[in-house]
Amino acid sequence: MHNDHDHHHHHDHHGDCGHDHGPKHIYIYSPSSAVRDKAAFKRGIARLKALGHEVEVDVDALASHTRFAGDDATRLAAIHRAAASGADVALISRGGYGLSRILPGIRYKAVAKAIGQGMKFVGLSDFTAFQNALLAQTGAISWSGPALGADFGVAGEPDDIMEACFDDLLTGHGEGTGWRMHREKPDATTGKPAVPDIYVKSAQLWGGNLAVLASLVGTPYLPSVKGGILFLEDVNEHPYRIERLLTQLLHAGVLAQQKAVVLGQFNQYKLVPHDKGYKLQSVVDWLRTQIKAPVLTNLPFGHVETKVLLPVGATVSLSVEERDALIYWGHL
Repeated sequence: MHNDHDHHHHHDHHGDCGHDHGPKHIYIYSPSSAVRDKAAFKRGIARLKALGHEVEVDVDALASHTRFAGDDATRLAAIHRAAASGADVALISRGGYGLSRILPGIRYKAVAKAIGQGMKFVGLSDFTAFQNALLAQTGAISWSGPALGADFGVAGEPDDIMEACFDDLLTGHGEGTGWRMHREKPDATTGKPAVPDIYVKSAQLWGGNLAVLASLVGTPYLPSVKGGILFLEDVNEHPYRIERLLTQLLHAGVLAQQKAVVLGQFNQYKLVPHDKGYKLQSVVDWLRTQIKAPVLTNLPFGHVETKVLLPVGATVSLSVEERDALIYWGHL
């Protein structure tokens, strides 16, 4: 997957490009699960500091209350401190679980105000709940991307594509992301390619973790996106569970309203003898029979080392030419 990723930005003329290449202020906080891997946490902070950034760690970043990074009030306060920090980026320490139960208590307008002043909220996994609630409540854009521990705190070197995309976010260079989709057989009856060549000029990008997103259906925290581009990923979910989650979005009318569905990485599951040939591709094939919109594959995003950053709520264009796909958002 490393080799199949194209990075779209322009580094031609730093001198007068209007981009800020100085060190950035990064705020680390824990809105979900408690940090258990303290070594990874420390490595992540050291890594960001080594890149020249100012790293501010929330007072309760290492709090622990059963599974959670502190009780509900503690985690809400951490989110609001992040929003008030004046940082360039608010980066979660980790995902896990914990945002769903505090969605009603988040001061979305305060978060949106911070974003309006240039702050970028970055995270993934459980953070999908926060991102989509924020979008539904305010229309503000946040970024699906790395977490501190799992991405910057790895024992070896952090993934170079992830770091390049994060750097692009910090400097204002990131304008889009291109990737190569899986090689798939043409449709057996029509002979048409699995994904047709398409160009979608203007659509709202949204999505994230499939299980978390499905849990927002029927709540005030699921954005009502019409004509959007929905991207999805998940981890530790057997393909039949992925299909069942997709049926929830399908039967709720969400999928029919999208111009495209973009599947990221679905991993860390085990097939069993009972499957008898049923696999992830079976789910993709089934999904294509249920919706008219194209279903793209292999977006480099999910619970994997190589992950791009994606602006949730931004207006983007999408193009597909054979196996090459590009989501482009320009300068946000």
